[in-house]
Parts: sequence; C-alpha cells; structure tokens
Amino acid sequence: MWYNAFTKRKGVVLVMAGKIKKISAVLMIGIISMTAVAGCSAPAAESEKESVAESAKMDTEALSPEETAGAEKADVSIGEFTMQDVDGTEYTETMFEDYELTMVNIFATWCTPCINEIPDLEKLRNEMTDKGINVVGIVLDAAGAFGDAGGEAVEKAKLLAERLEVTYPFLIPDAGLLNGRLAGVEAVPETFFVDKQGNIVGETYSGSRSLEEWKEIVTQTLDGIEGAGE
Repeated sequence: MWYNAFTKRKGVVLVMAGKIKKISAVLMIGIISMTAVAGCSAPAAESEKESVAESAKMDTEALSPEETAGAEKADVSIGEFTMQDVDGTEYTETMFEDYELTMVNIFATWCTPCINEIPDLEKLRNEMTDKGINVVGIVLDAAGAFGDAGGEAVEKAKLLAERLEVTYPFLIPDAGLLNGRLAGVEAVPETFFVDKQGNIVGETYSGSRSLEEWKEIVTQTLDGIEGAGE
C-alpha cells in the first residue's frame, strides 16, 4: 500500500501510512530550521506493515548533509536486473558498462523536491558526458509491493520526461531491485553511484541538491574510483 497522506513544509514533504502524525508547532519550527536538503519520505510495502510505526517516527526527523551522506564507501555489486523504462525499452545491468560513473536517482512522481531537481540532473548529464558520466532515474512509485508496474505513476513519469525534456531513462524497478538495493529506501530523492563494473561506489545521498553541488559530488566520486584503480 502506497502512502496517500502528506503534509508539506517549505520543500519537505512528510508522508505517513494511514494518518498524518501530529507534530507540535514548536517541534516543526525546529525541524524546518535544521533541514538542509529537501526530500520526501518513501512508502512502505504491504509486507512491511510491522515496521511502519518505526519508519513513521523517522519521517519527522530533519535531515542534515552530515546525516544524509553515507558514512562508509560502498563497494558491492548492484546485481543483475532486467527493467523497462516508462516507454517500454528494456535495460539490464550491462547499461553501466559504457560509462565511467552512473548517477542513479531514485524518485517518486508525487515528490516535489524530486521533480524540481530533475532539470539539474539533465544539465549535469549533458555537461559531464565527456567525462563518462551518465544519469538514470528510478521511478519508485511505478512499482507495487510485488514489483507490478503502477500504471498511473508510469503515465505521470512519461509526462514529466516530456515536459522537462529529459533524455536519460526513467526506469521501473523490478522485483529483484526492490528486494535488493531499494529495500532500505526511506526517503526520496535518494541518489547513489555505480561504476562501469556495476559496483555501487562512493556515498549515498538523501534529498535534492543544486546543480553545482551535484557536480562537485560527482567529480569527487569519479576521482575516488580513478584513484582506487591506480
């Protein structure tokens, strides 16, 4: 079951299952003043109902740059997958082989901060393609609890890609990815990086960022994998 309730506070959307949690005005002011990056909480699958209460508690906590960036550098394979984009084109894990580094941006069609940063991700791809950089979007709400495509979200994503003139693919996650790398996603947008060998590298970032911030992060991540190969 996807969340169907939300509250918006200056770029941060708190979404909870069943009902909106009451937050005191004083607490909300504190949360907003501490929030450095914008994001939306991600929905829980039907099979994860037992953990909803704990996840909902986390939804009220503000995100800071220090907390959102992963503390350890990941070095594990993203694994095998077969996914289609919103236009029906099929992609597998071999899609990473043609690029030095691929930014994987997990988003939802109902998440305003997610949508607002898409034009910057398109610019980043265009401006850094000569350095071997690619961008891939994963439409989290285009898949149900068991990996079934969500038709309404797919259509919304198609319209987004057309309106924003996006040239990189918007992928519908398959069951393998939902039960693997995406299983721990609690807020969107969430962004991570994959090298040409299909390994998840660098850090994971929650929340949206500016074009210049992303360019700096991408450059640092690329330098890191190039340095590791020397």
